[in-house]
Amino acid sequence: MDRNDSDFEIFDDAVAGDARDPYPELAAARKATPVQQLDMSNMPHDDAKPVFFVYRYEDVLKVLRDGETYSSGQIIELIMGDVMGKHIMLGMDDPEHKRYRALVSTAFRQKAIARWEHDLVVPIANALIDNFAGDGRADLVRQFTFPFPTQVIAGMLGLPREDFRQFQRWSISILSVFTRREEAITASEEVKEYLRPILTDRRRAPQDDLISDLAAAELDGEKLTDEEIFSFLRLLLPAGVETTYRSTGNLLFSLLSRPDQLAAIKEDRGLIPSAIEETVRYEAPLLNITRVATRDTTLDGVDIPEGSTVMTMLAAANRDESRWADPDAFDIRRETRPSVGWGQGPHICMGMHLARVEMRTALNLLLDRLPNLRLDPDGDDPHIKGQVFRSPTSLPVLFG
Repeated sequence: MDRNDSDFEIFDDAVAGDARDPYPELAAARKATPVQQLDMSNMPHDDAKPVFFVYRYEDVLKVLRDGETYSSGQIIELIMGDVMGKHIMLGMDDPEHKRYRALVSTAFRQKAIARWEHDLVVPIANALIDNFAGDGRADLVRQFTFPFPTQVIAGMLGLPREDFRQFQRWSISILSVFTRREEAITASEEVKEYLRPILTDRRRAPQDDLISDLAAAELDGEKLTDEEIFSFLRLLLPAGVETTYRSTGNLLFSLLSRPDQLAAIKEDRGLIPSAIEETVRYEAPLLNITRVATRDTTLDGVDIPEGSTVMTMLAAANRDESRWADPDAFDIRRETRPSVGWGQGPHICMGMHLARVEMRTALNLLLDRLPNLRLDPDGDDPHIKGQVFRSPTSLPVLFG
């Protein structure tokens, strides 16, 4: 195991934990106490603000769509400000968030994504598969799903290929912010210093890459500052890498562990888009999103005081039986209805269209190039796990 594999193992075990099936407990809470106040009686500070968990789909949707009442700014600044910088988009409320999102969103429009797909996504996926296609076996997490989105993001930024490995190490460190904070802060600063001369060069001589696009982005005559660009680029690591890596792993596991549905995909690739949306509903890569109440409010008959922390439980909302029939079943032929797996409201995942392209490309190419792809019956017990983020840690497969 090389340094990169070791880092990955430490990272994923620390971040994900080993909760295999949180859904029965979430379902019980959704039915019994849809908006649940955490018992604060044992907290060391008497003035600790209340914490609420929100489980039903409609209530979660209401919180995520109402940025005036439920702010993302305060909680994100407290948790990630020293890692991501003062201009992290996840920690903004409107109107600042709307302005900033408009400036950076050009890189994720359909025309741009089509270019990334042709120039980066497909070649990178093929190159990764080249490394193990002749072996007859692979661990699709370590050898494919984890390095894949990191290399796509690095390619979008126009970074030299020889730096991809270092970029991936920085990604691992920043993604470990909740368990190894000092290391995450150090990595964040290293990324900034690495990108500084590249941004300077792109302002002087633009190229066909995302950093040049951000340097040139303009709204009402206003451009992004260097610090705003650095914050956005550092956000791309956890946002662009984490979501896609976990969602792709969840998609592959969900199909490989259900041979009948995998066979249906092989017969009709047109089912892939619905399989992607079903995966994000059934096994969302992120289980919750946190907000802070900006004023006294009421949700589903429960009073929520100003300053309270409000945790929207995406995993519970995505299996709400009032919205989906038989919600605990994975069914690629299910009628697609929007879930909250990509978020909702002002902060809905800006990179979700790119993530969908990466997931679709990954599945198509793996099926095209690895005949008779199947789980390795003698491999480590593959399973989806996690308490905050969810995905398989390994996917041992055989093919050929």
